[in-house]
Amino acid sequence: MAQTAEAVRAEDRPRPEPGPDRSPPRRRKPTPYLLIAPTLLLLAVVLLWPVGQMVWNSLHAYSTRHLLPAGPAPGWNGFAHYTHLLSDPFFWHVLRNTVAVCALMVGITMVLGTLVGLLLHKLPKWFSTIVAVGMMLAWATPAISASLIFRWLFLPERGLANVLLDGMPDWLVGSGWLDYSWFLEPLSLFTVLILVIVWQSFPFVAVSVLAGLKSVPGELYEAARVDGAGAWRSFWSITFPMLRPLFSLLLVLQIIWDLRVFTQLYILANGFQNTSVYLLSYYIYQQGFSASPPNYGMGSAIAVVMTAMILAVSAYYLRIMIRQGETR
Repeated sequence: MAQTAEAVRAEDRPRPEPGPDRSPPRRRKPTPYLLIAPTLLLLAVVLLWPVGQMVWNSLHAYSTRHLLPAGPAPGWNGFAHYTHLLSDPFFWHVLRNTVAVCALMVGITMVLGTLVGLLLHKLPKWFSTIVAVGMMLAWATPAISASLIFRWLFLPERGLANVLLDGMPDWLVGSGWLDYSWFLEPLSLFTVLILVIVWQSFPFVAVSVLAGLKSVPGELYEAARVDGAGAWRSFWSITFPMLRPLFSLLLVLQIIWDLRVFTQLYILANGFQNTSVYLLSYYIYQQGFSASPPNYGMGSAIAVVMTAMILAVSAYYLRIMIRQGETR
């Protein structure tokens, strides 16, 4: 009994704090770095070299005559292209169009994709699988094909959209829709463009949200229903916090993809004549390849500006993930 009491008193005594670890630091083996070195080298060649070339072009007066074997070397002009852009009202007009259209595309895509994902989660598994496969076919449709289909739908006189609108009561939608051209004014053309992009983009968001919802424990929703929480409260208290990293990643990806929209706009606008519907990606191509003569330096400068915007969005996403402890 005495030994037991002594043992208890020994356990109650404060234990000495462990001293600093004086063992020599372990040397990291170079094997992992050697294994990923070829991949890093390939990425540097495929990604970093074109970016460096783009920056170099933006700092030079570079056009088609400099591509000839006997042509002169591109002349250094410093930041002349950037100063011209910052003082050019047309560039700011294009930038405003790009930000506004991209914000609408991303916002509608995220909201619609989330709602469809929640709906698919409520449906029977076999039915949600069929719907998800059908939506992914729209997502996998080539951009050229989707743009041509929507252009045919909104053609004057014989487009399905014009015929349907013209058949509706005048007090509801007005009159004169049969001959209306959707591709001349910025507002109508951007409306069709947003429809094309959202139609192709929301299936990816919906399927991603559906996959994320499969990982949320059902007991959380049952407890919320017991507490009297409705669908809206359950989404903001359970679904959104649990899927916050997924929503952040989808948001960044949509911003990056929608900032680079070109093919759909090129087909809908049918060329570069209408300067009022330019977006940054469209302006880059027009300056670098369609202008007379092509100005590779100016096109590269605009591309650098758009790349900086994309990097800023990506850096903001990484900062949020690091603060939330989602990265290691």
